[in-house]
Amino acid sequence: MKAGLVSVSFRKLSAREVVDLTVASGLSSLEWGGDLHVPHGDLETAREVAKMTGEGGLAVRAYGSYYRVGESVAAGLSFSSVLDTAVALGAPTIRVWAGKKSSAESGPADREAVAVDALRVAAMAQEAGVIVAYEYHANTLTDTAESTRALLAATDHPAIQCLWQPAVGLSMEETLVTLDVVMDRLSHVHAYYWGETGRDRFPLADGRERWRRYLAPIRAAGHDPDVLLEFVPGDDPEVLPRESEALRELLAEED
Repeated sequence: MKAGLVSVSFRKLSAREVVDLTVASGLSSLEWGGDLHVPHGDLETAREVAKMTGEGGLAVRAYGSYYRVGESVAAGLSFSSVLDTAVALGAPTIRVWAGKKSSAESGPADREAVAVDALRVAAMAQEAGVIVAYEYHANTLTDTAESTRALLAATDHPAIQCLWQPAVGLSMEETLVTLDVVMDRLSHVHAYYWGETGRDRFPLADGRERWRRYLAPIRAAGHDPDVLLEFVPGDDPEVLPRESEALRELLAEED
């Protein structure tokens, strides 16, 4: 497993500053965000960011789009625009969100809309040689293990995977269930260590024992996804080297 960074962790920094910080922190890959650093449809910026990423010796791990499956087309964001940007960026994976409602609020029609659109965009992505990955995220159809399992079953397509991150407020046992649900279709992992409410962010090293337990079943399953730091304490660029060191030490243990 390789250590990387999600660019939205530092929205106030330019793409160049993100690249330089990532290199200086000893990380090896980036998930570029589609809100500020590589806006949807801005192919010139995507190519420029791809070039500076490669020149820094980094890999583009994913394009962190804000495409909401089943919702974004009606809101004015076409998947073609997102896909073209990902291709220009050289991203092998596009992160998407599974709708805009929580699983508890979603009825059969909502679930059907997400599944139909997911299969549509997956076919487009597959033709371009790209994977679509749901983000395991609150207030979407991937906000519980049960709902995620149902969505993955309804959208069983070779170009659909799911990234994983520990949900806020769950016990260790509950969190490991969410990981197990996506294990067979795991694309990559977002790493952080937050308090139970999600308001407090702590150094990753403080959560070392929890992360050892998260990483163990991933390795046992024979996977080696990139693990990307996201939302460091205080959104402070100066702590990234420390957080990077903690992550790289964890991944080295698993090796």
